[in-house]
Amino acid sequence: MSPERETPDATIRDAQPTDASVIIELIRELARTEDVESGVTTGLVAEYQAHGDSGILVAELGDEVVGMLSWFMRPGLFHGGHWGYIDELIVTAAAQGQGVGDALMSAVMGRFEAAGCIEVAVSTVFGNDRAAALYRKHGLVDEALQLEKHF
Repeated sequence: MSPERETPDATIRDAQPTDASVIIELIRELARTEDVESGVTTGLVAEYQAHGDSGILVAELGDEVVGMLSWFMRPGLFHGGHWGYIDELIVTAAAQGQGVGDALMSAVMGRFEAAGCIEVAVSTVFGNDRAAALYRKHGLVDEALQLEKHF
């Protein structure tokens, strides 16, 4: 685990098992904005945290968790090295515009770089211009189209 990282606006730290309920609520908040339901459970949060080379960062303003970023790393054959993936980045509506997403992105990008990742990827829904601008600010570019099928 890396040490806590403070910014003028937010403290970023690795999520602890006691953060599961707030992580679930953040994910459900994101799902509501996309008009879908999430099947996330405490057990799935714990499994995600325990899985090798993945983790969840949380952002605090004062003593309140107001954001999270889940990530993982894995070997990639095409580029011949490890790559990082930003799975979910969520900031509560009340905390948006206060540098929380920026702080989470800085923390995970530093983690990927320190681990020797040669590529970072993320996806967002069409029309989420705010998220796309944040990702571009941190050096990510439009390079591929992600296709999905839900079961």
